[in-house]
Amino acid sequence: MTTVNDRFAARVASADWDAVTAEVNEHGSALLPRLLTPDEAAGISALYDEPARFRSTVDMRRHRFGEGEYRYFAEPFPEPVRRLREELYPRLLPVARDWARKLKRESPWPDSLAEWLQECHRAGQTRPTPILLRYEAGGWNALHKDLYGDKVFPLQVVINLNDPGRDHTGGEFLLVEQRPRAQSRGSATLIPHGHGLVFTTRDRPVASARGWSAAATRHGVSVVRSGRRHTLGLVFHDAT
Repeated sequence: MTTVNDRFAARVASADWDAVTAEVNEHGSALLPRLLTPDEAAGISALYDEPARFRSTVDMRRHRFGEGEYRYFAEPFPEPVRRLREELYPRLLPVARDWARKLKRESPWPDSLAEWLQECHRAGQTRPTPILLRYEAGGWNALHKDLYGDKVFPLQVVINLNDPGRDHTGGEFLLVEQRPRAQSRGSATLIPHGHGLVFTTRDRPVASARGWSAAATRHGVSVVRSGRRHTLGLVFHDAT
């Protein structure tokens, strides 16, 4: 019999990880298969109206981050949130270590997410970072990086909890990359319902005449033209 844990592990494993790695290496982001069923996505979206499930709420307009609102989950996390972070981390770890090697940086990430989060906590980064975002019509998110402290995992995943074209229009995921000694390059991705998108947290290595250079990146969300859009953000380091 398939358990809940096995179900999430199987979905993560179903990705063509060689293709995902190649896409992230080339473009800084890559779509993942459906990680949440429509019912699971709706269940997580509905938690937004249960403030006790979260440690804090941020009004984007107040902080000039955009137009919308997001909430950081408090522990214990919903099962899908906890399990997807646990299963995605080791799949992304080889990319993280490869990028560190190319950019001649330290590679501090142990084999498991639990060990890595313990290192974050020892460094004073103790606040959980899984995040639930809500955008109404007119909502958007400014270009930014989710760093939170000195301990940083270089990749993260966002999951669209709504059905594009039915629940909302607009709201594309934006990624802007500043390539060394060149103009910025942008991409826009409409993430399918329940699917994930893996993308770089702060930069990625690009080939240069002198080896490898770091191309700085920022991400955001285009204007939601109609409807409501919820997304689940999975960051693999905790916050100060």
